Amino acid sequence: MSYPSTLDARGLRNWAHRAVGELSHRRAEINALNVFPVPDADTGSNMAHTMEAAVARVDTGDGDVAAALAMGAVRGARGNSGMILSQVLRGVAEATVDSTIDGAIFAAALMHAVELVDRAISEPVEGTVITVLRRAAIKAESIARQPESSFHAVVSETISAARTALAETPSQLPELRAAGVVDAGGAGLVILLEALLAEIEGATSHVPEFMPEAATELEVVFFFEGDSAALKEKIASLGTSLVIAQAGEDSASIHIHSTRAGEVIETAYAEGLVSDLRLEALPSVLAHPELTDNGHTRTVYAVVPAGPVAELARSAGVTAVEPGETIHAAGEDIVLSSGLEERETAAHTVSISSLAAGLAAISVYEPDNTDTVSVVESMREAAQSMRVAHPAEETEAAIAQMGRELLAAGGEQVMVISPLSISQEGLAAELGVDVVAVQVPGIPTEIGVE
Repeated sequence: MSYPSTLDARGLRNWAHRAVGELSHRRAEINALNVFPVPDADTGSNMAHTMEAAVARVDTGDGDVAAALAMGAVRGARGNSGMILSQVLRGVAEATVDSTIDGAIFAAALMHAVELVDRAISEPVEGTVITVLRRAAIKAESIARQPESSFHAVVSETISAARTALAETPSQLPELRAAGVVDAGGAGLVILLEALLAEIEGATSHVPEFMPEAATELEVVFFFEGDSAALKEKIASLGTSLVIAQAGEDSASIHIHSTRAGEVIETAYAEGLVSDLRLEALPSVLAHPELTDNGHTRTVYAVVPAGPVAELARSAGVTAVEPGETIHAAGEDIVLSSGLEERETAAHTVSISSLAAGLAAISVYEPDNTDTVSVVESMREAAQSMRVAHPAEETEAAIAQMGRELLAAGGEQVMVISPLSISQEGLAAELGVDVVAVQVPGIPTEIGVE
């Protein structure tokens, strides 16, 4: 059978969409393998979210496809596995011209990705996705050097090498051997490569692609240094769910949902300094409850205090209910349950022990996914992976200390929900991980690590 000798920008974009669909479809499977370095069951979710961020960047239609994929993945990378995935896409971007890829470029891209990952990780561990990537790159380079080798042959042989390397990871890591699993990140990398082969072969994907519409709403998040009040006046009309979390008098973290993301970003750059810019395509949030695959409507309820937390919940398609209100839930509805709310019996509940756990669950909610059981499973995984504690005192010093104590057991991001105005940038520098801080008056401080 004849296969294309190259993939152009359109093919590269299609590959990315396939990869998002496959990683999302198999997220729970990959999460279940996640026992190293921290058994927090989020590798599949991290890789899916990182790839979604890459595709969201491409779908803004701005610039070279390969470069946009790399930038979106780097900006939106979650966890170690997401970071490594982003370096694979960066390798592709830096090896290709005009977003066209063939066997030789594919091999060069993987070899370059190995170099990038080696630079990024100070103490690489064998038996992880790093090993799978290196073995795949070596095989790709070997096949690409052979006379008359085809693009299809290079990718096929590379996948075979990656699968073999993945199967051998338990013999290299005691943690994997004890759990009887292969490396989760390595499994995700194999899925990424398999999606590329499927695109080359023109196979029909068995999962829905991540295909935002041309006028899709984007979540725009960035750190801003300048007059945030002036910026608010200029961008408030450009979108919804605008949240400005002040880090100091002249700096703030900005969050907005907009179909005019380009205008938001241009305005921000004109008004001050912008850093840590992230774009992510949002699922279509329906004005009415979603229709599930059983033909039933579905509403997700969460009891949260009014203000920024409620706004974040609504932006994800969740019905925010203030404490004390009665929830009338039944059938396919989902309730984020703290055990304290008044409600009718619901078919599905996601138990949460804190606001941080609730926000973690909300962050992975998929309004357009008609499989309610799958949605609930993902939300429960996210809530359970959040370790939460309260500082001894309501001070920034006590919050930083508690963050360090929680991170001692591992973690990649700290969430702080506090009545205090916390400097995300300052705390992130002190703790050495990403920090998300939400100011909510009148509540005791919660610190969550995922």
